Amino acid sequence: MAKEKLSTTTHALIGAGHMGGALLNGWLSAKGAARLDPSQILVIDPSPGEAATNAFKLGTKFAKSLTRGSASGIQLCLLAIKPQLFAKVGPDLAKALPRDALIVSIMAGISIDELIDVFSTRPIIRCMPNTPGAIGQGITAFMTGPDVTAKHVKMAELRLKAAGEVVRVDNERQIDMVTALSGSGPAYVFYLAEAMKAAGIKLGLPEDLAKALARQTVIGSGAMLAASSESAASLREAVTSPGGTTEAALEILMADDGLVKLMRNAITKAYDRSRELGGKK
Repeated sequence: MAKEKLSTTTHALIGAGHMGGALLNGWLSAKGAARLDPSQILVIDPSPGEAATNAFKLGTKFAKSLTRGSASGIQLCLLAIKPQLFAKVGPDLAKALPRDALIVSIMAGISIDELIDVFSTRPIIRCMPNTPGAIGQGITAFMTGPDVTAKHVKMAELRLKAAGEVVRVDNERQIDMVTALSGSGPAYVFYLAEAMKAAGIKLGLPEDLAKALARQTVIGSGAMLAASSESAASLREAVTSPGGTTEAALEILMADDGLVKLMRNAITKAYDRSRELGGKK
């Protein structure tokens, strides 16, 4: 009798929307040991996004649900579904996954204890990435559950580094803070580009020109920040001539009710929402 061919699938991605898709892109485009072959990945999503659709063309496997057969070789299962869906999806995953599979959750608000309630003694890591991971420029913060070994951490870090930088935090309150700051942060930066474009149009610039100026200013400033060893404050000061146009603008942005207060209120609101999603106060 011929031996049954063992599955090459070692990683399951549960949910392939914006964030899951970003990590999927990172896995497939990473260099060296961080890269996964498409055949190693199984995507579970009833309505996969563009990143997953493109991955399927490369050979990534797809299913609408996970079965014990399809999950038999899974070493790492990454949960990228909306937290509101976890109560429905989690128990079925727990039935299908191997008992030693590493669970990595990027769900906002779902605590380690809640994950343990569903996945029992499986090793669990909770983390929060952001969407620039799709081009390897993201940052992910993580914390570990009680049954996680150094080997598990190394495996998770390798996969998360495919999306950019990885940092470790001490507790779940900090994960909720990370969610509010960097997890949601790309939307804040994109909205800044929108607001700059709208201001340019209001001054009288053509829409296409205002868009190009705002977009490239955000892109170039980010690249400059990445390339420089100086702080953001130092780079800002270098652009600000006494009595000049930048200083006039910063008088508005740096006023008591200016950008710092707006960002503090916005990020605090996002933090509170992250806590609410996990049923915390």
